[in-house]
Amino acid sequence: MKVPVIGESITEVTLSKWLVADGDYVNIDDPICEFESDKATLEFPAEAAGIISFVASEEDDLEIGALVAKIDTSASKGKAAPKTEKINPPAKKETAASNAAPAKKTATSAPTGQVIEMKVPVIGESITEVTLSQWLKGNGDHVNIDEPICEFESDKATLEFPAEASGKLIYVAAEGDDLEIGALVARIEVGAGSNNEVAEEDVEEVPVENLETENKEDYHYANGYPSPAAAKLMAENKLTEEDVKGTGKDGRITKEDVMKAIANPKSKSAAPAKPASSNGKKAAPAKTNTAPASPVGERNERVKKMSRMRRTIAKRLVSAKNNTAMLTTFNEVDLTNIMAMRKKYQEEFVEKYGTKLGFMSLFSKACAKVLMEMPDVNASIDGDNIVYHDYVDISIAISTPTGLVVPPVKNVEKMKFHEIELAIKALAGKARAGELTLDEMKGGTFTITNGGVFGSMMSTPILNEPQSAILGMHTIQQRPMAVDGEVKIRPMMYLALSYDHRVIDGSTSVTFLVKVKQLLEDPVKLLLL
Repeated sequence: MKVPVIGESITEVTLSKWLVADGDYVNIDDPICEFESDKATLEFPAEAAGIISFVASEEDDLEIGALVAKIDTSASKGKAAPKTEKINPPAKKETAASNAAPAKKTATSAPTGQVIEMKVPVIGESITEVTLSQWLKGNGDHVNIDEPICEFESDKATLEFPAEASGKLIYVAAEGDDLEIGALVARIEVGAGSNNEVAEEDVEEVPVENLETENKEDYHYANGYPSPAAAKLMAENKLTEEDVKGTGKDGRITKEDVMKAIANPKSKSAAPAKPASSNGKKAAPAKTNTAPASPVGERNERVKKMSRMRRTIAKRLVSAKNNTAMLTTFNEVDLTNIMAMRKKYQEEFVEKYGTKLGFMSLFSKACAKVLMEMPDVNASIDGDNIVYHDYVDISIAISTPTGLVVPPVKNVEKMKFHEIELAIKALAGKARAGELTLDEMKGGTFTITNGGVFGSMMSTPILNEPQSAILGMHTIQQRPMAVDGEVKIRPMMYLALSYDHRVIDGSTSVTFLVKVKQLLEDPVKLLLL
């Protein structure tokens, strides 16, 4: 099962969620996982029936054609057999009653005497170098396969490096060394050390889920061992492993564990009372200049990988800021007449068309009319050329749980108010359900974003490349205004037009906003002109 071709411009997706478990039986066309692209989320169906085996993991970034999973079509319906692996039980302690040693054999897959080179693995696409922050095993110690031998620190995270075989560990790199991907870290002499051998009869194939828990502590190499950040904090506060209870993986002491130990120190025996002074009076307490300890509360942090949509949004917004000569001009509009019109005709409008007459259709229609008169504001740059459009496709900014999307309503200049309202409603529903298609996301010659629904008073919207302009709507405020020499309370809204100065001159942007303002303040013009 490989990542299929999703769209012309999509070269990579993120495996956001598995919908089945590893080892489950799946039927043909059953959704097995979800892919997240920079435009939409889609399900990936099984191409055959059988037992599924995962290859990729959740949150992996996968190129088109990358392997996702394998399906064993020869397997019958039902749960897959439990996986098994060789388990080396802990070495038995020698006692005075031990006489003859049993026959021995090596429990590693590599031949005894072979030297395995341990090199820095590929950690991530953008990581080219790591720092060996700490050795977890001593030079010359015996290590078991998969046992962490050291910790690497990258610019993104700290991770443990497991042994690839059982044997004697020989250092090559030192703590604090900066190592490139593929650099030699250590060597392991396979089979060296007495702990590498166990009784032949003790090595058996055991189902993973049937492991006994009574010897669990023997496998917790990290039990009571602090992470680098925790160790530093413990040293600063003069704490030992006995003072801190580890709650991390396998009993590992984390930074949060140390913070809790500092906040709740163990009660210590009271100091002996000072004797009274010779004259029989109580001795005065000694004055101290020690400042009271700062309160230590919960200071938890969570690290979550950016979704692919959020990464794409960030990339596009930074590109717009860096690659355009963006400016913003402002004006305000009196919505008295529009609100009166909506109040007067709303019931008839709903009865006839099944939807309300909203502000978005009125603003979209006003912008479309002015855009047809002023083609510069409706244009875009393509290299050294300016592309002028004889139609108006208005992208509507829609907030979704995963990020902002801007699908366009096409040919707004030819649409009626109810058609615009129904089109926006349909796009918003699909966007929030994650059902927008690639065709529905393409295009757009101008964008409208309404921050007013969230209470925004004023903002400077960022261009939606390659478009040259975007209109920002804001919240409606009842404000005192001078009208025909009198002060009246009017519903006012600030409008913001961000534009690319390479295409649109300052006078053009101001004129555009004034024309939109005039149409909105006298909405009859939207029907007559």
